Amino acid sequence: MQFPEGFLWGVATSAYQIEGAWAEDGRTPSIWDTFSHTPGRTKNGATGDVACDHYHRWRDDVALMAELGIQAYRFSVSWPRILPEGRGKVNQKGLDFYSRLVDALLEAGIIPFVTLYHWELPQVLQDAGGWPERDTAAAFAELADVTSRALGDRVTHWITHNEPWCTSLLSHQVGVHAPGWRDWHAALRAAHTVLWSHGLAVAHIRANAPDAEVGIAINFEPATPASPSPEDYHAARLWDGYYFRWFVNALYGRRYPADMVHYYTQQGYLPHGLDFVQTGDMETIAAPLDFFGVNYYTRHIAQAGESLDAHRSVPNPGAEYTAMGWEVHPDSFYRLLNRLYFEYGMGKIYITENGCSYLDFPHDQKRIEYLRGHLTAVYRAIQNGVPIAGYLQWSFMDNYEWAEGYTQRFGIVYVDYETQQRLPKDSAFWYRDVIKSGKLNSNFLKKDAD
Repeated sequence: MQFPEGFLWGVATSAYQIEGAWAEDGRTPSIWDTFSHTPGRTKNGATGDVACDHYHRWRDDVALMAELGIQAYRFSVSWPRILPEGRGKVNQKGLDFYSRLVDALLEAGIIPFVTLYHWELPQVLQDAGGWPERDTAAAFAELADVTSRALGDRVTHWITHNEPWCTSLLSHQVGVHAPGWRDWHAALRAAHTVLWSHGLAVAHIRANAPDAEVGIAINFEPATPASPSPEDYHAARLWDGYYFRWFVNALYGRRYPADMVHYYTQQGYLPHGLDFVQTGDMETIAAPLDFFGVNYYTRHIAQAGESLDAHRSVPNPGAEYTAMGWEVHPDSFYRLLNRLYFEYGMGKIYITENGCSYLDFPHDQKRIEYLRGHLTAVYRAIQNGVPIAGYLQWSFMDNYEWAEGYTQRFGIVYVDYETQQRLPKDSAFWYRDVIKSGKLNSNFLKKDAD
């Protein structure tokens, strides 16, 4: 399976998960600092205070990427490192850190993909109401302006938001991510503010880096009915509206799906309808994109419940599951990629996250099998005409996995958190060979890693 010439191979991380240095050089707390320091919120009380200490070890990390032949590196900036008060005065030390990182990547021949928001809202903005409040969108637009002015002369690929569903619903309705709310109305308001802020940010990036590509990264859990029953098919459609269509429809000018507006209103989640949507918002949200970022890990097997709150993905007996308890299902990835292109007509797609957590080291054969299966899905979609331009594996190295703390390992590079030593796993060498050849290896032998 030979991938097209020019197909971009890379890896991805995010700031809070790897940087550490949480209170150094002018950085102020984010909502994740507050959340992780609150007892009972994360596994074993783990925080990102040190994480992978990338803030001090970034030169070695870039060098390791280069050794592995990585062509692109997606990373996020820490909002409170750049704008410690959320907006206003710029912390030059914070900007300088990312500027040095970008320079080092370019010197190593690695293309930087900069994500502006990967869940690090400054706590000071949360104290003022957070994402449910429209003022937060204006502050985010300022972050986009400041960052793209500083880096736009060198960074050619920008991602506004990572996974708006997580920023809004997982964090404000389900409540397992910061700030840990369980309020449907606030979650839906937050989803709108995030999407609106995306459109505002696109305008700033285009003004400051006119030759750059701008996109957004959306996460998906494609829904499959648990049975042929009408109830389970209805449950799958609800999940699709909740997780997929609410975000993608708005981004592609189709507004919020009417069936979901009706459902949310019936349930009392939108007591006054879409009263938080103002004139011009939807047009701003639907700003033209240069690429669409797809994050995929697993699917959702939908079984009917009394409401969306009661819907849970039911297990698939006999299936392979990762250490996160997520089913391995490449065919859902393949179907998703086809749907996105043939239903929405996207001009260019990057796989901005795809990977798995397994605890095996150094011989992580299950990760290799996962990656091979999902890259096969990408290849098949490309053969159908889906314009996929690159693949950014999650994650370059083991890191802080949010509420799961350090209990999960998604990296192709092992991190010893006691010594901060980086040790490539078999999957890193396998991926290196895939990048070098531009095609999927049929086998992986131990000698290839030696």
